[in-house]
Amino acid sequence: MTKRAAVIAIIGGLVLSSPSYADLKLQFFEGAPKDRFVVTNIGSCDIEAAQVEIDFAASKAGLIFDVTGSGAGVEVFQPFEVTQGALLLADRPSISDGDQRVTLNMTGLATTQSIAFTIDVDDTAGTREITIADSEMNGTTVSLRVADKIFSAVIETGAQVTLETPDCAL
Repeated sequence: MTKRAAVIAIIGGLVLSSPSYADLKLQFFEGAPKDRFVVTNIGSCDIEAAQVEIDFAASKAGLIFDVTGSGAGVEVFQPFEVTQGALLLADRPSISDGDQRVTLNMTGLATTQSIAFTIDVDDTAGTREITIADSEMNGTTVSLRVADKIFSAVIETGAQVTLETPDCAL
């Protein structure tokens, strides 16, 4: 075996022996009149039926969902609307005006697949209640529940977070 072939074999063995992950990325995009969330499987294996929860309870700005013209939100409201991956959801989540938590019941999420939805998010602690700066998402918890396992991460900078899972044994 040549030296080059040996190096290729070693690298190939490392790639094959490295663990596979089912990591999930959540991104938030401020928009007018609709804010947008995108949940993407950025891992190397599919995620089976699971729940993704977005929880604003500890968010820096006291974030809430503003889904009706009356209630806790201010000015413009937008109801929940799936814009990508509707067939990947088992049902439509129940969200009331002023809620701080939403749970998406997914039927599964293959590698590189995304679920995106629009909704209005308002802050209750800032001066511009209808516009959410990336830093106002800080403290938001995102969780992935698969069977009896829960993986969580907190948005610390920017308006996105990656949930890392230990391996593809979900």
